[in-house]
Amino acid sequence: MKIKNVQAFEIDFSRVKKKIQAPYVRQGLEPAGPMAPYADAKGQRSRVGARWKNVACIVEADDGSFGVGLTHNSGPVLAIINDHFRAQLVGEPVLATEKCFDMMGRMSAAYGSHGLTSFAISAVDLALWDLKGKLLQRPVYELLGGPQKERIFCYATGFDLEWYLELGFGAVKLPMPYSPQDGIDGLYRAEEMVAGAREKIGNEVELMLDCWMALDVEYMVRLAEILAPYRLRWIEDFLLPDDLTGFAAVRQRLPGQGLATGEHWYLARPFFAAAEQRLVDIFQPDLRWVGGLSAALRICHIAEAAGLDVVPHGGMNDPYGQHLVCAMPAAGWGERSGGVSPPGVPLADVVDLPGTAVIEDGYLVPSDAPGFGIEVDRAWLEKAAL
Repeated sequence: MKIKNVQAFEIDFSRVKKKIQAPYVRQGLEPAGPMAPYADAKGQRSRVGARWKNVACIVEADDGSFGVGLTHNSGPVLAIINDHFRAQLVGEPVLATEKCFDMMGRMSAAYGSHGLTSFAISAVDLALWDLKGKLLQRPVYELLGGPQKERIFCYATGFDLEWYLELGFGAVKLPMPYSPQDGIDGLYRAEEMVAGAREKIGNEVELMLDCWMALDVEYMVRLAEILAPYRLRWIEDFLLPDDLTGFAAVRQRLPGQGLATGEHWYLARPFFAAAEQRLVDIFQPDLRWVGGLSAALRICHIAEAAGLDVVPHGGMNDPYGQHLVCAMPAAGWGERSGGVSPPGVPLADVVDLPGTAVIEDGYLVPSDAPGFGIEVDRAWLEKAAL
């Protein structure tokens, strides 16, 4: 069976589900980010981000069946998929996911297969895997070798710690609101925040910190030293993603602190370089950004060979990461991010895609429906499309 069509379009989930306010807006908090050095952007992480919309990609087979892949950054991504990838992929075997993934990396090499192009590759690749599972009538995790674990241990990212504990999460991660521009006062305020969190959750719940590209080497080292008494499982995403020399310096100066990164690395090569140098302990690829499931599989195998862990960024937000973590030995935990849910709102209410499995008592079992288990038809897609 051949690929009949590849089509990407803008999508707005608020057209098909109730919109829930992000927790940072609710609480008047904004995590720090890479624009923190500029006064007009400090504390305005969401304001300085790109305004491009979400993207849905449909890959259709000869028989009319289709798979769905999601990503972000509609402006450039739509052009890459619809104006470039589509013409080359139509007519290829539907089940040839490896060939199609390789083709997309090679045909975009002249203008760069990383970054925004990787977002486009992700959408097509995820749609192909979804379609593959539907045609073979098997869940994707079975196509990857079957379930490696009975259920996935999940953690929540955000500030509503009491609510996360009530939901049954056994681990939580705080966003970091402070950066080098806050100086020593920022370090002590970060300590106050983390100390308060540790007091709320107790010693039996794991605690992590997300710095989202906001720090430099010196500030990261000082931060880790001041937070040492609170036993953070890991500190993540603390430098700009291409600063591999900086990651090496942090690793050398903080040999005992768990370190994680990778949500802003694209395709497998940066992860291979990081594994060779053991820059971090945990890789955090985002399946909607990194190159889809095909790239994430390569990253998991790299990590397993190097004795590292994989915890996909936002991996429990949608079925893509759920199926990967279910099947891969290197992937132990799952993250529910994107705001989790506000206090009192069930986790099921913040699911974007119908058919997405929901975390219960801190654990998740993926759907066993064919493909990724996404329950959308063309009418749903037309309603969600802009």
